[in-house]
Amino acid sequence: MALVNIKINGQPYQVESGLTVLEAARKCGYVVPSLCAFNHGKCSLASCRVCLVEVVGARGLVASCVYPVNEGMEIITNSQKAVEARRASVELILSNHQKNCLQCPKQGKCELLEVANIVGARDQKFMGEQTPATVDELAPGLMRNTAKCILCGRCIERCKEAHGISILGFENRGFKAIVAPAQNRSFAESPCLQCGQCVNVCPTGALYENEEIAKVDAAFKAGKKVIVQTAPAVRAAIAEEFGEPIGTTGTGKMVAALRRLGFYRVFDTNFAADLTIMEEAHELMDRITKKTAPLPQITSCSPGWINYLEYFYPEVIPNVSSCKSPHMMMGAIIKSYFAKQHELDPKDIFVVSIMPCTAKKYERQRKEMPDDVDAVLTTRELAKMIKRAGIVWNKLPEEEFDNDLLGEYSGAGVIFGVTGGVMEAALRTAYFWLTGKEYQEINFTAVRGLEGVKEAALNINGTEIKVAVTSGMANAKKLLDQIKDGTSPYAFIEVMCCPGGCINGGGQPFVKPIFLPNEDDDILETYRAKRAAVLYSEDERLVIRQSHNNKDIQKLYKDYLGEPGSELAEELLHTSYDANRARFPEKK
Repeated sequence: MALVNIKINGQPYQVESGLTVLEAARKCGYVVPSLCAFNHGKCSLASCRVCLVEVVGARGLVASCVYPVNEGMEIITNSQKAVEARRASVELILSNHQKNCLQCPKQGKCELLEVANIVGARDQKFMGEQTPATVDELAPGLMRNTAKCILCGRCIERCKEAHGISILGFENRGFKAIVAPAQNRSFAESPCLQCGQCVNVCPTGALYENEEIAKVDAAFKAGKKVIVQTAPAVRAAIAEEFGEPIGTTGTGKMVAALRRLGFYRVFDTNFAADLTIMEEAHELMDRITKKTAPLPQITSCSPGWINYLEYFYPEVIPNVSSCKSPHMMMGAIIKSYFAKQHELDPKDIFVVSIMPCTAKKYERQRKEMPDDVDAVLTTRELAKMIKRAGIVWNKLPEEEFDNDLLGEYSGAGVIFGVTGGVMEAALRTAYFWLTGKEYQEINFTAVRGLEGVKEAALNINGTEIKVAVTSGMANAKKLLDQIKDGTSPYAFIEVMCCPGGCINGGGQPFVKPIFLPNEDDDILETYRAKRAAVLYSEDERLVIRQSHNNKDIQKLYKDYLGEPGSELAEELLHTSYDANRARFPEKK
């Protein structure tokens, strides 16, 4: 890429052409704060006016988040004029902001407070009437408080970018402007996917998950057998909440912390991921060999994707696997097989899922899956519980998950948490069932990576099977349109709602804003890859790497389920979808 010569505060630098002033300044070692720039550097609307700098020759101060560098440009970030303007911008934002910081869900990680400290903003510098608050607490996954919103537009742009839809937008004008679903509806009354990508980019506490910690506390208090399971992506990110670098494996300390929180059993959802593969691969085989349902078969383990399906592509429902997602399968097995083996009353069992996802809070409440799981906590909520209990992360030992009927898991189960992982896991087993032998090159690298759409072909008994992997509904739309048009060349498609998969779920730890210094300049661009590497490395270290070779899974089928696709398996592990869910309810 071509380089241009610029000066920042009188010092000469060479930077890539095409960068904004904000990006160039950061690369050269200068912090220019911003509240409307995304974590990855892209600006939403240049609306916050916090990143103002002087550019010699420009008519006034410029918004560095959208102003491009050019040859010979002279930038002044620390002039008195720029410093005072940035301070005034933040003070105006604060004048219309609900400042009950102790009750704020973003306490300790609020970008507005961080920026206010940087620019030296003075509270109550500007006084006056504030925008009335709208607090939306109706949706299972997400909550919204307009009194915390600073109108940066990040959430609006993120929804468009990730999913190609516009659930959120600006409502009203002038002083009455807010960000909301159309007509200021609740998330529960709009076609929101509940994915939480908007939460991940919100700089304040205007958007946050619907916490369920109190439900878990109540279960402990009531004397329930509280059993916890953790999704694979949680171990790839939980350590970040305790100051560890991105890409640090948190498995052993997480298990130790859960035991010290008092859970009756600590299970790994990876076991149920293996179970999902057994059922999903069996279903795929039947579609290919017996033509029991149309091809391509599409994965069903991402609840945000299922929400998108029901709202926008109900005609594609016959193509979607009927398998429940792994944590829902795990809940069903705990309250049936596990309870029976231990002579426990399922009513005395309370199942908690620790997930990287806010959409799973909605999933557990679906009428098609009653009582499988009792509460869903995000990675962030688990971190809150650990901190509340006074558990020091760095002092925790490395411990193993409970190995009690549901303990063993394969490498195939681990990689469920990253885009392409479900496909790779399913192919490892489907290939074995269709050929009678293990696939020698066990790593299906063609379906790995963070690209929006990945394609691969596998030769099975002389027949080429084409597959595709996608994440983010904006990318999935292309593949779904092919199915609608009857032109899809694939036999199997994996769809994940969140770009990059569950490692980038809406309940994962917040990533440090782009304007703040980091030890690794590329950390914000590569955090998904670093989290993914945690899961792939765990897959590599395991002896058992195919779901069908999991001995606890084999025992489950032998002693209880019978075989994949059996009547009992269908009852416990499969579900259905609602084409009539695609509606826009009247505002209440």
